[in-house]
Amino acid sequence: MSEKPNILLFVTEQHRGDCLGIEGHPVLLTPNIDAIAGAGVRFAHAYTPCPTCIAARRSLLSGQHPATHGMVGYREGVEWNVDHTVATVLAEAGYETCWVGRTMHQHPPDRRLGFEHMVTLEVSRPSAYRDFLQQRRPDDWEGFHGTGVMHNDWTARPWHLDEDLHPTSWTVHEALRFLRNRDESRPFFLVVSFLAAHPPLVPPAFYLERYIRTGVPEPVVGDWGTPPPNGGRGLDVSDTAADLKGEALLCARAGYYGLINHLDDQIRRILNPINGVDRMTKGNTVVALTSDHGEMLGDHYLWRKSVPYEPSARIPLVLRAPERFGLLAGTVVDEPVSLEDIMPTFLNFAGVEIPDTVEGRSLLPLLCGEKTVWRDYLHIEHAPLHHCLTDGKEKYIWFAADGREQFFRLTDDPTECHDLSVDPREARRISLWRERLIHELQSRPEGFTDGVNLIPGRPYEAVCCS
Repeated sequence: MSEKPNILLFVTEQHRGDCLGIEGHPVLLTPNIDAIAGAGVRFAHAYTPCPTCIAARRSLLSGQHPATHGMVGYREGVEWNVDHTVATVLAEAGYETCWVGRTMHQHPPDRRLGFEHMVTLEVSRPSAYRDFLQQRRPDDWEGFHGTGVMHNDWTARPWHLDEDLHPTSWTVHEALRFLRNRDESRPFFLVVSFLAAHPPLVPPAFYLERYIRTGVPEPVVGDWGTPPPNGGRGLDVSDTAADLKGEALLCARAGYYGLINHLDDQIRRILNPINGVDRMTKGNTVVALTSDHGEMLGDHYLWRKSVPYEPSARIPLVLRAPERFGLLAGTVVDEPVSLEDIMPTFLNFAGVEIPDTVEGRSLLPLLCGEKTVWRDYLHIEHAPLHHCLTDGKEKYIWFAADGREQFFRLTDDPTECHDLSVDPREARRISLWRERLIHELQSRPEGFTDGVNLIPGRPYEAVCCS
């Protein structure tokens, strides 16, 4: 066995940071993800730098901020020219690299970005998963979308096909195929990328019924929340705002939790001690799980992502490593961390030099409990909506179109129910955060600041021209 550790990364999609049992969730069961944290470290303030899929995944792969890699919002079909990804660097260091499941969501979709093996899951474009469904159900041309519950809908119902045809089950099956067929003379870097918990909200029936039976917590609504007209009735079921009631709300939330619970049970197939990855590799594997962004799930009358609030922007991040790395089991890290930090962390574990194109920082000192000077805050953005700064204790939001501000003290108000931007007692704190954002944006080509003031109404496109 190589002295270099194997690296296994689970990437969920649209997975809120508070949707883990170990976070104290009142009903959701995630014992296998919790066990990664229990054997290693959980980051209590991990955030996406841009709460949407393409931009967030670029940061995960490259270790770069959105303004550097160029995608600061959502736009399909933009080719990405990148010198170094976590996969290219690890491959150069001798790793066998593999991406299984939900694609990297980059353009063109078949670009490998350093992955030697790719077994992809797409439901609207050609992919290994779509071929698999066609082989199993040759006359079913709708397949995944045969329920009528679609990509971004808040409607929910049970998965309509056999459970082994579910995208989550298939993804784990293909990851196990790689682990059994890999080149054992080389360490591996395996990304297992799930479509869950992104809609459609169609978990297998058992998981939907479980949360309908247990009940679900009610959404939180802040003093600043505004319900959509007529409660959202008459709007499309994929709209970003709705005030759901009764069974509609129960099923939407139960469907979301069911997708995560099903995913958690499925990763046990990879992590179990009898024939799982630790037995296969003699315990020489770093295991981590994170997500690209979260899901509002009805909080503050909002659904989906893109916005800067905790349900959308905070993500799970848990990691365990072989004993020789000295992680203290059950550690909770409070420093603010982001997806940019994952690439340098993995390269650090592998003993590989971190390219100077990487802007994130290795988390290894925090993982090992070392005293280190860390960043004061993170910058989160999403065109054309907002810029946001947070240290996990406070949060400042500036809306780019009209200059509106929000300020939350997360230590006292973790669900962001009380907007303090109108409280004169908070003027000094808000001024401090505003000055920090001016500093962050002063070199941006959009002209968000003149160095003294923030300037609203500037053009703010998804693709940054820096």
